Amino acid sequence: MPAQPPRLVPLAPGLSAAGALDRDAIDALAAAGVRTLVNNRPDGEDPGQLPADDARRVAESHGIAYHHIPMTAATLTRGDVDAFESVLKSAEQPVVVHCRSGTRSTLLWALTRLRQGDDPVQLVQLAARHGIDITALPMIAARLG
Repeated sequence: MPAQPPRLVPLAPGLSAAGALDRDAIDALAAAGVRTLVNNRPDGEDPGQLPADDARRVAESHGIAYHHIPMTAATLTRGDVDAFESVLKSAEQPVVVHCRSGTRSTLLWALTRLRQGDDPVQLVQLAARHGIDITALPMIAARLG
């Protein structure tokens, strides 16, 4: 029996966020038609976590484009946001971005939307409707400049 896809949080048309992914979850996303996967988890974040190189092999075996932009709240830089935004601009949809819980990936997406003039309050509210807390968005945006 095929694996169920992970819980996806819709962020925008063709773009969703997810929590931690394993091989079965990537297989299920491939079966669901996902074309691009962006991993925001540093390797070794959790015991037993699927390493990025292994995830890349699984994704690419299904024809899914794979991007690894590892970051944490403490290490987040403007360059991480630039790289994430660049991938989103050129990625074949549907795209799934993921980290441990989906929060960091949602935060990165929201930072790219702030650059486009989106309202930070609405971005925080959108995430909250899906159980994701990015209330630190304005503070992090100010820190990054």
